[in-house]
This record gives sequence, structure tokens and C-alpha cells, in this order.
Amino acid sequence: MNLRGKLLLLLAVSVILPVAVVATLVTYGTTRTYEQIDDERTELLVQQLRQELSRRLTEVSRDVEQLANADSTLQLAIQMSKAAPDYSQFADATSKLNAANALILEILSDDGTIIASKHWPARFGYKEQWFTQAGEPDWKGQPAFLQTIELPEGSGLAMIAVREVRAGEHAFYLVAGQRLDKDFAGSFPMPHGVRVELVTKEDAGSGPRDRATRIVPLLDRQQQLAAELQVTSSRDEVEALNQRIFWIAALVAGGGILMGMLLSTLLAGRITRPVEQLAHAADEVAAGNLATQVDDSRRDELGRLAYAFNRMTRELLEQREKLVQSERVAAWRELARRLAHELKNPLFPLQITVENLLRARERNPEQFEEVFKEGTETLLVEIGNLKNIVSRFSDFSKMPAPELQAISVNEAMRKALRVYEPQFSAQGRPRITARFELDIKLDENKIEADPDLLHRALSNLILNAMDAMPKGGSLTLRSRDDGEMVRMEISDSGGGLTQEECQRLFTPYYTSKQYGTGLGLAIVQSVVSDHGGRIWVESEPEKGATFAIEMPKKGAGKA
Repeated sequence: MNLRGKLLLLLAVSVILPVAVVATLVTYGTTRTYEQIDDERTELLVQQLRQELSRRLTEVSRDVEQLANADSTLQLAIQMSKAAPDYSQFADATSKLNAANALILEILSDDGTIIASKHWPARFGYKEQWFTQAGEPDWKGQPAFLQTIELPEGSGLAMIAVREVRAGEHAFYLVAGQRLDKDFAGSFPMPHGVRVELVTKEDAGSGPRDRATRIVPLLDRQQQLAAELQVTSSRDEVEALNQRIFWIAALVAGGGILMGMLLSTLLAGRITRPVEQLAHAADEVAAGNLATQVDDSRRDELGRLAYAFNRMTRELLEQREKLVQSERVAAWRELARRLAHELKNPLFPLQITVENLLRARERNPEQFEEVFKEGTETLLVEIGNLKNIVSRFSDFSKMPAPELQAISVNEAMRKALRVYEPQFSAQGRPRITARFELDIKLDENKIEADPDLLHRALSNLILNAMDAMPKGGSLTLRSRDDGEMVRMEISDSGGGLTQEECQRLFTPYYTSKQYGTGLGLAIVQSVVSDHGGRIWVESEPEKGATFAIEMPKKGAGKA
């Protein structure tokens, strides 16, 4: 704290301290009384919430029990037992069950495989992880419980019950219930000033918590946290009272503060001003402005301090210039080392080929024509590799600035894939199956981008996906409208990438291919970055890879 602040503090404390003590005591007493009343009211509300949840769980158990014992359910179980283990014809079987209140409805086999799902029909054939992890319990008579389930829009919390339906030697399981969403607390009247929120276990603990918030944990069947009910009481009334007390105290203390400011300004202005100027100059230096100088004309201690500061900034400026030169030299050395490494591989076959030609001409003139033909073919191939390497380095060094135009993302992805479609089923090459999952809104909602650069980036990613599937596979192109942003994805079913490869994949000159230069994905990242977007990869070994691009619709300068 500077001298002016110390003087202000000394003069103001004598006035503020007594006022603050009185205001604090009054505020504390008022708040404690309010909190006692609020705690009693909150406890009553929590009991009501628990009773309501218990009632709903009981209703779910009763409804699922009735559904499991219905004739239509038993007939369906008999039909499925005859078709076991092929249940593909029963993917829409849930529509045949009379489950009026069941928003969540699934039929599972004894190993947890989904035979039919009402809330997500596309999950046919998947396994319910929570069901298989439950072991082999006796579901008969088991009460309903809370469980996190998978929904088309993401994970959700539901009140469900499980009942076994047997048909001969085959056992099927009926999973049904209702979703427990954020509207649960709004199903019955709330007292004035009280708000109840349902928070999932992923968000539990992330929000602010204080004495005004009462946490009611909701447990699943394994007695683990499934969600929380956060009961928050409004403190507007007590806050308004505390505000009035505060402002009265502030008005009384304000006079003391103003007097302290006046006296501290008069006494310390001459001393603190040079120090403040020096502190401001130090902030400028910290921000990177090493050319900052201060007035060092004074003949006292502050003058000597200002002179030392100016000398320090001059030396820092000189050292920074030397460091920049060193970094430039290091960058050129690294570029030369990379270029030499890339050129070394094709140069060695060139040398061997020329030596073979000379040796054949001297020792076997009659076979020289045949050797010459083979050698020239090798020379042309390796020279082509050299041209490709030089072209890659040249392209990376002179990436043009984007020339933005209104284009369709879907059409750009179709156009990029169309170039390589003949290679997908060419004779002698592994078959690749391509498919589109494009957002139809992006056919009309265009974005501002450079069509040539975007085509180049997408082509690089498609080629990369093809290289990742030497034995063939599937290639998927997706697009999605995310409001002000648009997302493009290119997925392959190749061997996937390790975590380390994902982190280093976009680093210039890094490559996991035998003949790669390591510049392809670096060029793609440069194009995406110039458009104000970002690119990343999601992959696991043996599970393929997905390259995702997110770009603003209005261009890099307007997003």
C-alpha cells in the first residue's frame, strides 16, 4: 500500500470502525432470526418433495407390474421366444404394448441386449450397461428406482422399474417408467420466495452453494448419487433490510472517508506521484513496451531509482533484439534440418541408380539398354518425390489469405468427395463405402469461406482417411448447424490413433506415414485457423478416427 493509501486508512478507520461494529451486530441478529425461520420452512418443503418422489416411484412400479402381466405382453414374449435368438423383427415391438404413461419403454433379453426401445428405436441391438452391471437380481417385486439412461438428445434421469416376463425357457425383461426432468418441482405449488431445481449428477456440485440452498440427494438402485434437488430460498427481504442498514452506515462513514482523502492528498501528493509514474512505467514494461522511459531529472533517491529503471529498460531492449535474432537463426536451422531429412531419402536411390548405370555401361554394354530403361524409371519416380516434397514445403510457406464467398457447406463436402469416388471401388483397390450425414439446413444457410481453400482442406482430410483404411472400410461425412457456427466431420473406420498421436498430429513436419512430409494436416489447420475456426481429432486405437472442423458462418473477421 502506498503512502497516500496508508494515510487515508489511518484517518478513515477511526470513523468507520465504530459504525461498522454497530452495523455488523444489527445485521447479524437480523440474519440469524431469518435463517431460523427459513430452515423450518425449507425442512417442511423437503419432506413434501420426498413424499412426492416416493409416490411417483410407487405409481411407476404399479404401472410396470400391470404392463408385464398384460396379455399383449405375454403374447409378445411367446413370439420372441420362438424367434430367439434373432430378435430383429421385433424392433418396433414396444408400439404393440399398451403403455399409456410409459415415456421410457424397452424390452431386453436376458443378457441386457435391447430388443425394442420406444424412446430411442435406433438403439436396437445395444446393451444396457446398468442392467448388465446389476448382476442377476430378482426383479420380481423390486420397487422402482432412479437410473441415468441414454436418450437421443443425451443422458437423462428416469424413474424406472424392471419386470421379468418368461416364455418357456426364455426370459425377457420389461423396462418402463417416466423421465424425471427439471419440471418435477413445478408439479405442485411452491411457497413464495422458494425455488427448487433438479440437477443431474454431472452438474452436481458445480453451482454455488450457501446456507440459502438445501441439497437433497437422490440415489439410484446402487445407492449412488443419481441427481440432486437444490431447494433455494430467496433472501430478498432480509437482503433489503441489510441494504438499508448498510447505506445508513455508509453515509455516516462517508464523511470520514472524504476527510481522509483530502488530508492524504495534501500530504502525500508530492511524494506518491513520482512513485505512481514509476509503477505505471513498470506495467508498460510488463506488457511488452520495453522502450518506456521515466523522468530521471530529480536529484534525490527517487531520481536515482528512475535512472536505474531507464538503464534496465535499455538493456532489456538490447537483449530482446539479440534473442529475436537467435530465434530466427534457430528457426532457419530447424527448417534446413527438416528439408535435408526429407530430401535425403529420395537422393540415396538416385545415387544408387546412377552408379548402377555407370557400372552397367562399363561391365555389361550389351545389357545397358535394359538397365538404362529401369534406371530412368527409378530416376523419374524419385525426381517426382523430390518435386512433391519441394511443392509441399512451398505450399506451406505461402498459404494465401482466404477470399471469402457465400458457399454451401454440404455442397463443398459433396464436391470434395466426388473427386475420389472412382477410387473407392476401383479394381485392385480395397473397397471403401462412403455415406453422408448432412444437416439439410446447411443446404440453404450458407457460410462465408474461401471455396478453394476449404476444398483443399477437405480433400486432405479425405485422403488422410483413405490412407488410414488400407484394407477398405467406411468413410462418413457429416455436417451440423450450430447457430453462429457450423461443424463438419470426416470419420473413417481405420486403425485409429493413440492419445500421443492425436496431440501431435497437427504439428508441422510430424507424420506417422513412411513417405509423408508431415505438412498435410498442418496445412488443413492453417486453412481452418485463417477462417477463424478450429480443428481437432477424436480417436482410439482400432476404433477409427473422426476429424472435426468448427467454423463461423460469417467469416473470421465477423464472428
